[in-house]
Amino acid sequence: MSKRNSQAAKTAARERLRQERERQAKRDKAKRQLIVAASVVGVLAAAGGIGYAVVQNNKPAYWEAAKDDKLVKPANTTGKNGTTIVLGKSSAEKTLVMYEDPRCPVCATFEQVVGPTVKKDLDAGKFKMQYVGATFLDRNLTGEGSKNALSALGAALDVSPEAFLEYKAAMYTKKWHPEETTDKFKDDAYLIEIADTVPALKGNAAFRKAVKNGTYDRWALEESKVFDKDGIEGTPTLKMGGKTLTGSDGKNAPMTVAEYKTALEAALKG
Repeated sequence: MSKRNSQAAKTAARERLRQERERQAKRDKAKRQLIVAASVVGVLAAAGGIGYAVVQNNKPAYWEAAKDDKLVKPANTTGKNGTTIVLGKSSAEKTLVMYEDPRCPVCATFEQVVGPTVKKDLDAGKFKMQYVGATFLDRNLTGEGSKNALSALGAALDVSPEAFLEYKAAMYTKKWHPEETTDKFKDDAYLIEIADTVPALKGNAAFRKAVKNGTYDRWALEESKVFDKDGIEGTPTLKMGGKTLTGSDGKNAPMTVAEYKTALEAALKG
């Protein structure tokens, strides 16, 4: 073989080797791209899974979602959202506005001590009562008992004003009212058990269904907005003619029958 042919063969061999290296380099590059792409997909899938879990774990709580429920107004209410609750004889000239939170221990003490006298005066026509339900203790203490109990009170109000008043009084009794840090009112079964002490609610299928189904949950949220809008700082709070009824300290609600009678007589004359 001539020197020239030998050189040509070497050149051709080098060219084939170069081409083969280029093809291998392209294959390696493509392989790396596939690995990177697969890794990215894996990361995105993982991130998507984490994102999905985060979204699931941060879905609005039940009561947050209840804000969008259909609003069902209890019977015996008035106002745009059924949040005006006026009880008693329509012939009464004055109106006693009472703000209470179902979980409030001070409200429980007030109802146990002064509540029967308030009911007696209401029945006698000394005043009409406008009830305003609050749920601020659910925010302060965390929980849902105030909202759930207020919803159940809505179900009782749908039965009758008297059932509402009796049920409210029962909730605040020593037997049934829990410590404010114990969120027992979140339990529908517990609320129904209390309701069974009220003749009009005992075994009442419509009432029980409303409590279990949360028929008045959205209404309870709307009702509690009245308390927030009125700027009341605590419960119980009693007002008549725009003035707050207080006990002997001049600050808090009257917590004895004597203090209540004194404050009420002054308000009725004012």
